Amino acid sequence: MKNNLVGGLEDRQVKYLGSTHEGKKHDKKICDEEGTRFSDGVELYRDSGFQGHELANVTVHQPKKRPRNGRLSADDQEANRLHSSIRVIIEHILSGIKRCRVVKDVFRNTKEGYDDVVIELACGLHNHRSYCRNQSY
Repeated sequence: MKNNLVGGLEDRQVKYLGSTHEGKKHDKKICDEEGTRFSDGVELYRDSGFQGHELANVTVHQPKKRPRNGRLSADDQEANRLHSSIRVIIEHILSGIKRCRVVKDVFRNTKEGYDDVVIELACGLHNHRSYCRNQSY
């Protein structure tokens, strides 16, 4: 399984695609290595895999972790519920990309850089499907 950073929320299309990394590499480490930068005022919804990663001039929304041997407050639970209702859109984008099974299954091509090309094609097909779905005829 390969690992990419993917972004897009407004129109459910992929707006950002990071380079391909091995599946067992941690999300935070990928983000640190790529040196991802965003313009000012961007809102970023991410999962707990980015715990400890900070970005300047970006509003970060991340779920609260339950304290050890404790409970989350009702406000924190509600914030986590809201966060996951937004994050599910990103998960649907990822599942739309993975409709191309070559992305989901073991990629057996050994040529350098082909794994990036395949994920780019899968994202392009996903964007085309979502564009066509949103058009009114």
